[in-house]
Amino acid sequence: MRVTRAVVPTLFTVLNMFSGFLSIIHASEGRFLEACYFILLAGVFDSLDGVMARLTKSSSAFGIEIDSLSDIVSFGAAPAYLVYKLYLFQFESVGMIISSLLLILGGIRLARFNVQLVGFDKEHFSGLPIPASAIAVVSYVLTFRTDSGRLEAMAGTLLAPFVIVVSLLMVSKIKYDTLPKISKKEFKKHPVQLISFFFAFLIIVFTKGAAIFYVFAAFIIFGILRALLSMVKKENKTEQEIEESPSYDL
Repeated sequence: MRVTRAVVPTLFTVLNMFSGFLSIIHASEGRFLEACYFILLAGVFDSLDGVMARLTKSSSAFGIEIDSLSDIVSFGAAPAYLVYKLYLFQFESVGMIISSLLLILGGIRLARFNVQLVGFDKEHFSGLPIPASAIAVVSYVLTFRTDSGRLEAMAGTLLAPFVIVVSLLMVSKIKYDTLPKISKKEFKKHPVQLISFFFAFLIIVFTKGAAIFYVFAAFIIFGILRALLSMVKKENKTEQEIEESPSYDL
């Protein structure tokens, strides 16, 4: 087996998968805080494998496939099992089905992404990325958990609808921006996007992670509002074209 520079990003991808596995183990033991942290750690490794692939210029079809397999473990199976074991288990079969949406629709979202992928760099995603959905769910749990490790009453009630919405957004056609590359060229091309991501990062750092759920909630809502605005503009443009088109009286 020949060792190439592609081993570097693959190592981070494997660490991503392993972190997801550790999250499942900790959730099965009722250690939900640690389970959440391992999913967040998987998110860090997921970001680093892409950075390493660009630095070593080793992006490949193999890298995409193993990355997707890792993501389905860390951001599909792990958060799905977490929310089921933490709260939704009490709804029995219904809770099992709702929890599984994070895994099933996340898998569909990854398969669609791989099939539609053209090149290795994209400016936006079609549908909420599966790492973003997992971190949104994990940050929800971390933000609204009690000292006993369980969820607050209202947060528990809203967990099922939140999981359903996040899962459906993954297979939607709503556009979500990719993480911008930090460069002078990228800043000139997308200044608002880069500044927004920078301030979001600062907010998370200065609040010591306490604001991470609200930052991701804002990211999700912004994508929805932008899609609705685009639909309204498209309808207005269509109506204007119809009004301006010549009419013929018979």
